[in-house]
Amino acid sequence: MPTQARTLLVTLTGRDRPGVTSAFFDALAPFCVDILDVEQVVLRGRLVLGVLMTVPQDEIRLRTAIEKAAASLGMDVELATGTGDNLPRRSGRSHVTVLGQPLRPRAIAAIAGRIADTGANIDRIVRIARYPVTAIELDVSGTDPARLRSALAVEAAAQQVDVAVEAAGLHRRAKRLVVLDVDSTLIQGEVIEMLAARAGCLDEVARITAAAMHGEMDFAESLRRRVALLAGVDASALDEVREEVRLTPGARTLVRILKRLGYQLGVVSGGFTQVVEPIATELGIDFAAANELEVVDGRLTGRVVGRIVDRAEKAAALRRFAAMAGVPLQLTVAIGDGANDLDMLAAAGLGVAFNAKPVVRQAADTAVTVPYLDAILYLLGISREEVEAAEADAEAGT
Repeated sequence: MPTQARTLLVTLTGRDRPGVTSAFFDALAPFCVDILDVEQVVLRGRLVLGVLMTVPQDEIRLRTAIEKAAASLGMDVELATGTGDNLPRRSGRSHVTVLGQPLRPRAIAAIAGRIADTGANIDRIVRIARYPVTAIELDVSGTDPARLRSALAVEAAAQQVDVAVEAAGLHRRAKRLVVLDVDSTLIQGEVIEMLAARAGCLDEVARITAAAMHGEMDFAESLRRRVALLAGVDASALDEVREEVRLTPGARTLVRILKRLGYQLGVVSGGFTQVVEPIATELGIDFAAANELEVVDGRLTGRVVGRIVDRAEKAAALRRFAAMAGVPLQLTVAIGDGANDLDMLAAAGLGVAFNAKPVVRQAADTAVTVPYLDAILYLLGISREEVEAAEADAEAGT
């Protein structure tokens, strides 16, 4: 087995200002060294620069040059020799995103502890958002992403934070398809309950809805029973509900930024086309599937036209949208809150439970419990700075 080459890790810390990095590497330029790894971060004007390099024959002269450069920059420096490259990063790599509102030290300590328990290492931590939630991203290596996801899901629930684990790779930056449930995900509330309020049967409809969303009743049967209670309601109620619907906070931002970044979007709903399709058109969403209420002589008949968009049909719609968009299924993201979304979340490359029922949170790849739909951007590796830059470009018309 070949002997590993000796390496030198240099850690430079001190007050940041323009030219520090350039001056430091200028001091290294005369030496025959290979740069193996570099990390730099600035926190409140304090710079931490770490450089891993091979050790040349004139190591003493190199150390003297580094210490002299650090002194001239007014920086502290630490030198440590070892062997080998930064090899852990080359296997079992994952991105771990942690969302909190607020994010407390105890939660970070617990998450870091569970990562260590799996035998993994945290290579890098960076904040990607500070509002409307605090979001940090950890680059982790040394364990299988699926094992890591399982370990962190339990701790996330205990610490009341949201944690997502994705395997590292180019796919994370690929242009994807994002498909959202509508009621209580893209919009606030349930459309059928808004219609039921006008029909005077809200309590009965809400009871059936709750049973279906918790997986206690077949969705198709629950939909038929609820729709039957709407028989005789004037069709103008659909227009009234459409005007009354309010998007979930952050929904417009989520859609706008994803569209700006080249993503395609779809909505699939156990609700109704008469409400869903105008919302999809307004937001510029590419694909839509929902149930259609039958209307005769200007009134609801209490029946649904065509095939019911139930749990299985939602997953089928996701696959259909992916084929139409030319996006592999593993590069799709599905977002939902109820038992009716479970097959869709399982079929997608990343299934996100958004303010979901317990049965859905337990089954999904990750859960978001903060009330802002645009927090999902951070799970996709899109930072707040990138969001603001995209918004500024849009306002400038570029």
